Amino acid sequence: MTVPELLSPAGDWAAMKAAAASGADAVYFGVDAFNARQRAENFRLQDLPEVMQWLHQRGVKGFLTFNVLVFSDELEAAAQLLIAADRAGVDAVIVQDVGLCRLAQRLVPNLCVHGSTQMSITSAAGIAQAAALGCRRVVLARELALRDLERLQTQLVQRNLAMPLEVFVHGALCVAYSGQCLTSESLGQRSANRGECAQACRLPYEMVVDGQPHPLEDQRYLLSPQDLAAWELLPELQRIGVASLKIEGRLKDAAYVAAVTDAYRQRLDQTPASAPQVQRQLELAFSRGLSTGWLEGVNHRRLVHGRWSKKRGPLLGQLLRVERGGWLHLRSREQLHPGQGLVLEQLSSDPLQPPREIGGRIMVCERMGDERWKLRLGPDRVDGSGLRAGASVWLTSDPDWQSRWQRAARRTVEARSRDLALRVSGRLDAPLELQVLEPQEFELKLCSTMPLQSASQRPLDRERLEQQLGRLGGTGWSLQHLEIELEGDLFLPVAELNRMRRALLEQLEATGDCSTDSGPVPAATKTADPTELLAQMCPPAVAPLSETKPGLVVLVRSLEQLQALVDLSGTDLPIRSVVADLEQPRELREAVAIGRGCWPEGVWLAGARITRPDERWSLEPLIRARPDGFLVRNADQLEVLTPLAPCIGDFSLNTANPLSFHWYRDHWALQRLTASYDLNLQQLLDLAAAVDPALLEVTLHQNMPLFHMEHCLFCAFLSDGKDHTDCGRPCEKHHVTLRDRSGVEHPLRADLGCRNTLFNGMAQSGVEALPSLLRAGVRRIRLELLDEDAAATQRRVSLYSEALAGRMATQEVWSQEQIHHQLGVTRGSLKVSTGRTEPNRPKRR
Repeated sequence: MTVPELLSPAGDWAAMKAAAASGADAVYFGVDAFNARQRAENFRLQDLPEVMQWLHQRGVKGFLTFNVLVFSDELEAAAQLLIAADRAGVDAVIVQDVGLCRLAQRLVPNLCVHGSTQMSITSAAGIAQAAALGCRRVVLARELALRDLERLQTQLVQRNLAMPLEVFVHGALCVAYSGQCLTSESLGQRSANRGECAQACRLPYEMVVDGQPHPLEDQRYLLSPQDLAAWELLPELQRIGVASLKIEGRLKDAAYVAAVTDAYRQRLDQTPASAPQVQRQLELAFSRGLSTGWLEGVNHRRLVHGRWSKKRGPLLGQLLRVERGGWLHLRSREQLHPGQGLVLEQLSSDPLQPPREIGGRIMVCERMGDERWKLRLGPDRVDGSGLRAGASVWLTSDPDWQSRWQRAARRTVEARSRDLALRVSGRLDAPLELQVLEPQEFELKLCSTMPLQSASQRPLDRERLEQQLGRLGGTGWSLQHLEIELEGDLFLPVAELNRMRRALLEQLEATGDCSTDSGPVPAATKTADPTELLAQMCPPAVAPLSETKPGLVVLVRSLEQLQALVDLSGTDLPIRSVVADLEQPRELREAVAIGRGCWPEGVWLAGARITRPDERWSLEPLIRARPDGFLVRNADQLEVLTPLAPCIGDFSLNTANPLSFHWYRDHWALQRLTASYDLNLQQLLDLAAAVDPALLEVTLHQNMPLFHMEHCLFCAFLSDGKDHTDCGRPCEKHHVTLRDRSGVEHPLRADLGCRNTLFNGMAQSGVEALPSLLRAGVRRIRLELLDEDAAATQRRVSLYSEALAGRMATQEVWSQEQIHHQLGVTRGSLKVSTGRTEPNRPKRR
């Protein structure tokens, strides 16, 4: 079996050098723009050539992270970064944005593109779409299990599609599907799809079940998964044929990178190691608790224990009692010693307040008996009066561990030399010819500037030629073979031989990268002018479609809401179509029957946001219901549903610029595309100006979906089961919200695949932006309902209809929404720049 590539993170030079020193085959890193870890130190754009030269001289590949959405006014800058990556010899760019993939295909065709995990690739259809976009590797969603990976490999063979797969094996797990998390955007206009994640998943939440707080004792971090550690599963991943094993952690320091990379390198190389020792090595590097994530299958209770969300390290033991003077009595099997860092917790009675952390370094410790210790923490006095017997004690740092891996991270990695084979030939009174034989891709030949002379004393023999031409130390080359074809005893001055050696090295460097092992250097291509290319790829918007009257698209989530709209269908409300997004497949046919013929563009259906390798069956109920069209949300739906009926692309396709818009339109023939929810009002208007705005759909009112998760909180915290087979389906029996620290309760829903979506409890209304959108040519405005009853449904749709018809001022609609929504509404990302401030979020307990 082929040994997979080991891919390590590099947030700065120290981490990059630590990765190379610890056995990484490749590293991934970002520059100071367009990457999903803006809080990392990152590298400067002008550093790219130096970074890639350093890596290649050591036989390490370098992948540049470009894994964010790109907005319309950034395409020129994005093009320049692609050109810079290509010229610097970057081995691949890791890309999320569909439009950016399309741009790279045309602008830098020799630059390798990898589809990022932010593409939410969970199926063979997703891989096929990435291949159509020019990707040569895909980074799969972290929610896939080993059996899913095996299915994928079989499905790719059936499609005759060869695509290397990259899988995360270690590090922090996002609770939401990457590329589908809108929490930071919705709550604070900090987009996770732009590298600005605020990590709301690591905060405490209170579960409210059927209107009552649900007691969970010390479980309060309901959305914070344990960290991933698949060290023991590497043989299985290798057997399945995974091409690359990825370690997360561009925000971590060099010691973390060294320790984690070393553990996985040793496992791949089958170096004998003690599992407990490796576990400790990984836990001390960084750990919120370690698990195999989703790789061994669904186990919701194990994935999220809910008890803490910060680094904890190895569990050391338990507190026995607190003695006067600050002495702590512990039970621990560990050998404790001064300098080690410990932490304990004092639980808060408020489920929304984090526990108080009590800790410090061991200043003094005494063994009191078998597994019993007495110690005092410092350096300042530590108040342990609130601690209770039985409290867990974690080892957060260890000087010996830190010293070892800091030294390991600083190890010097010498540049590797590449084998060089030369031929020298010549005859009397003719120049000496020097030709490169190996590597074969370098077809280089050069001649001396003076003719060969007859040797009177020291002819050009093998010893002399190897001595002068073989002086290649520090250049990345090593002379391994020399062919000599000289006629007689000939002479050339040493200075001329040295000049020829220097000229050869200059030509090798100018011809291409002299130290990669990735095969022949591709022929140089002339880079297209980015401005001209973008103008070709983003043609001017054509005249709007013949039907120019603005209209509403209403998305309903219950049959009650649908029936309420049917009851309004005889009025003059500008509803053009209704989309039914229902959790129960059995309701789909009924929904189509209820709504058939009521609106000009009919009744449409929406499927799940994610389709896994074994879930193509979930599309069958949609097809059998025979709606007038489909709202499509992923690659499987694009592949299956677009040939059957008119389709509109939903926000989950992340259409953020005209390149992605045109690709989806051209490749899948979508009627319209819903603009990405990561766009603010100005970015929406920029997109509308760059495309036919009549083909753009904008969601004006919604409870924005915050987290879209494979993790099921109903199963994890309202059952004793581990997955849908033994949970008892509490999602069908209870109404659940999660209360945050501001007192806002966010509704939780489960879909057909048991995936959970947590919706923002405060609705977002962009009604004040409506005039600007209409002036820009947008003709389809969407309203998304969540849990409105029939009366609220009719009131809300009527309200926005009045605004659309110009019979009610948008400010009045905003005021009415503030009154009727329990928590009021927020303008969110669609805020109009008027100088007004958002209302304070209420504190409701």
